[in-house]
Amino acid sequence: MPKLPDRVLPDQPDHRPLERFWPYAELPEQPTEEELAVLHPELKRALFGAPEQPFSISIEFPVFAGEACARAIELAKASDEYVTFDLDGQARHRARFFPGDRPLRLRELYELVTGVPDVRILIDDQPLPYARELWLPLVWFLIR
Repeated sequence: MPKLPDRVLPDQPDHRPLERFWPYAELPEQPTEEELAVLHPELKRALFGAPEQPFSISIEFPVFAGEACARAIELAKASDEYVTFDLDGQARHRARFFPGDRPLRLRELYELVTGVPDVRILIDDQPLPYARELWLPLVWFLIR
């Protein structure tokens, strides 16, 4: 068996690579608005600190069977902020409402998804105890 040389490359290169070749994608240094919109609220808070925004209630729900799902997604898209994302391979929808002047839309969406398993109610993007049992009925008092 012949002995392999220690150095595979020649001392002098055979050709010169083009200077315009750049194999890396040109990425911006700052994230775009679309990238920031889909960040999970906890990650956004850890990276950028707590944002200055009014009190909000978010309803986060998975895709479910039935015609109520299409209506729920339609109502979620009409919310103040709407995001879709994947969690453990499952598509989820998050609708944020600032309930001061529109609590009726929040209640209508909640009534559609209340029987769906794995629905989360977030108060200022935090899963608080009794959010479903205490906070939502308090908001219902704002309905005239």
